[in-house]
Amino acid sequence: MNDYLDELPSFAKAIRRIGEIIITNIVLIGQIPSPTFQEKKRADFLLERMAEFQVDECATDSYGNPVGIIRGTSETKPPIFVVAHLDTFFNKDSDHSFAITENSITGPGILDNSAGVGVLASLPEIFRRLDIRFESDIVLSGVIQSIGKGNLAGIRHLLQTWSGPVRGAVCLESGELGRLNYYSDGMIRCEVECNISRDDGWEHKFKPNAILTLNEVINEILAMRLPQRPRARVIIGKISGGYKHGTIAYDAKLGFEIQSKSDEMVKVIFNEIQDIVNGYSHEYEVELKLRTISNQKAARLAYNHPLVKNAVAVMKKLSLKPVSEPSESELSVFLSRNIPAVTLGITHGDHFHQENATIKIEPMYKGITQVLGVLMAIDRGVCDE
Repeated sequence: MNDYLDELPSFAKAIRRIGEIIITNIVLIGQIPSPTFQEKKRADFLLERMAEFQVDECATDSYGNPVGIIRGTSETKPPIFVVAHLDTFFNKDSDHSFAITENSITGPGILDNSAGVGVLASLPEIFRRLDIRFESDIVLSGVIQSIGKGNLAGIRHLLQTWSGPVRGAVCLESGELGRLNYYSDGMIRCEVECNISRDDGWEHKFKPNAILTLNEVINEILAMRLPQRPRARVIIGKISGGYKHGTIAYDAKLGFEIQSKSDEMVKVIFNEIQDIVNGYSHEYEVELKLRTISNQKAARLAYNHPLVKNAVAVMKKLSLKPVSEPSESELSVFLSRNIPAVTLGITHGDHFHQENATIKIEPMYKGITQVLGVLMAIDRGVCDE
């Protein structure tokens, strides 16, 4: 059953020979701005590329996710999904020009997740060049509205409306090569917004400061007693506010994330923070609002699940060292629906989430090979128990 492992080194060499096609797809897709909720142009282009590579079926679903299907040899085996999110953190005003050298590609969004989408678009041609056939249908989808306020809406809709079972799934992320995600923590991502009245009265010199008010909220959060079991934490990730140096800040915003292996603990911590926010809103007589931006439920595969074990075997065959940690990607949606899935990184890179983000080209061929190996493992039945 594991005979496919011996084929992997030769796959990496063959993929390198068509590297120009893969790099072209990454660059063409990456240079199309695709902020969350504005992915249509990138989705349309991905659909065009899949049609050019002659997938058996391709269309946009009712939510706007581009989907391509490569028919397998069996009419009874459920399909295998390969997905990559289309949206990036950069708006349309950012310069999306990419710089290509012999060893690297640089540009905004390439590490999250333009390289992953470019590889997704290249898979039909890679399968054809390597003469790889699957028993299952392979469903390729670039899902929209994934990150931030998108709250994984694209993949949620795709799976909710898919008729029939799904055999297994692989989620593609540009980096980091060696990542093997097979579990997701429970999570609530929140914003606290503080707004202070601008009406001037005799007491205007003593108005509360929005930034300092949020600082009090932060101090209260940091003073919370969090359990070691189940593991839980609150990550303070963003704060912004104010207008200029000599003026009291009337508006400020705080972004944070609650994470735990326990969904119940996430809710408990959220409720405690809600009480903190309400208390300071009343005490300081300011407008404080707590909003939920996105959330996910805790879900996981066991380490001894055949999919995880075979993914580890694939990576070790390619001299990759697996690194596992919780993932907030589409993985959580698959796992919450009892669909075995893993998230894999394509290559190494630098300057994550920055405009000068860079991926390395050479490791990418090994990263793509691991994807093929995991797909072959799923097709041979490691998710069928």
